[in-house]
Amino acid sequence: MAEAQQGPRARYREQTRAEIKEAALRQLADGGVAALALTRIAKDMGLSGPALYRYFASRDDLLHALIRDAYDDAASAIGAAAARSVDAAQSPRERLHALAVAYRAWAVGEPHRYLLIQGAPVPGYVAPADTLDRARAVLGPFFPVFVGGTPGAGVAPVVAQMAAWLDGDPAVGDWVAEYAADAAAGTAGAAGALAGALLAWAQLHGSVGLEAAGQFAGMGHSGGTLLDAQVAMLADAFGLE
Repeated sequence: MAEAQQGPRARYREQTRAEIKEAALRQLADGGVAALALTRIAKDMGLSGPALYRYFASRDDLLHALIRDAYDDAASAIGAAAARSVDAAQSPRERLHALAVAYRAWAVGEPHRYLLIQGAPVPGYVAPADTLDRARAVLGPFFPVFVGGTPGAGVAPVVAQMAAWLDGDPAVGDWVAEYAADAAAGTAGAAGALAGALLAWAQLHGSVGLEAAGQFAGMGHSGGTLLDAQVAMLADAFGLE
């Protein structure tokens, strides 16, 4: 409906912006962020440099758009996996595995986009403020998985630090409650959920990031097998059934 209400000029502008982003993604896939060049994109598209800058004011402006899109797509993939696992009445352990599989599938399916948001920082680039909310949307679906867990002694220090973070920053509690209403009433549940999501992110990024960067080439294991082992150990650490 919104697209139908746009005039021809607005539709053309959005289409051209989308084509520019697709050209930029091809450059990222070929050579990483260092290969991203607006002048080459303009040449490939048959545009003049000044014409392209009417759609994106700078390289950083284009990066903003690519990073926002990547976080939104990753959050959508993980959110969809979370919804499917709830509909299937899976156990917390099974739900954690489903989310981890979705995280890996998105990352290894589009490694250049994963590395754009989770790889080495781009020199001189400062992400827009709304990037934080988008990044949190990727982790949010993990919260409900850990709410009913029983964190063991090995992860207790992390839970304690998350409890202190919740006490010192009400916005963090709002973030947890947005995805796990059951954790809103008590700090202990929220702290466990936050600690579980944090450790899931660290574990997944460790293995998935290496796989997305091609570091497992020539090694005698599957990234999926490694992921299964990590998820099982994390579920054990939080007493997930």
